[in-house]
Amino acid sequence: MSMVLIAGVDEAGKGSVIGHMCVGGVMISDEKILERLGLRDSKKLTPKQRQKLAIRIETDADKVFVLTVSANQIDELRRVMTMNRIMVLCAAKVLEELKPDIAYLDAPDVKPQRFKEHVAEKYRHKTEIISEHRADENYSLVAAASIIAKVRRDKLIEELKEKTGYEIGSGYPADPKTKKFMQEWIQTHETYPTFVRKSWKTTKRLLQEKKAKSTKFSSFTEIF
Repeated sequence: MSMVLIAGVDEAGKGSVIGHMCVGGVMISDEKILERLGLRDSKKLTPKQRQKLAIRIETDADKVFVLTVSANQIDELRRVMTMNRIMVLCAAKVLEELKPDIAYLDAPDVKPQRFKEHVAEKYRHKTEIISEHRADENYSLVAAASIIAKVRRDKLIEELKEKTGYEIGSGYPADPKTKKFMQEWIQTHETYPTFVRKSWKTTKRLLQEKKAKSTKFSSFTEIF
């Protein structure tokens, strides 16, 4: 009897305004090995819990792969396609690296079936693809992929902090530390650093607010 290879795919950082998006893939022949770890969505775990589990996952899995997409790459791709389409390309790329017999995908599209069909169009190997919302809560392999992706992204964010000397928070727009960094940066610079996604609404809004304030100040000084 031939061995059936099963994979899970999930992302970390899709909605972030700062840093890379990481798309993780974990493949294994015996899913029960990972089920015994009691895996769940990476967002519900502490950084230390994720790091410990990532080591176990990498040890037990047949193959682990993480695709990293920079802020610049995301901005360039968004010139010609939607974020959902970018996710299709990323999922297909991860599957190309793993080549499983069965793949479970956490669907970013409001229509999981459509996401599955688009990935299948880009990935032409004989793989049974299952695409669902909240797949990281339903399948241990997708939870494992979520953990692997989040650990890689956390590492990249920490490297950015060390390299720049700035506290940038998690990189998500709702994070007060991230908001503060972006507001302070734009007050003293004409544009954002390369690790900030310039195509994001948050980024554009802050730039527009700065320009509006500058214009208002210029008008004031001209009167006097």
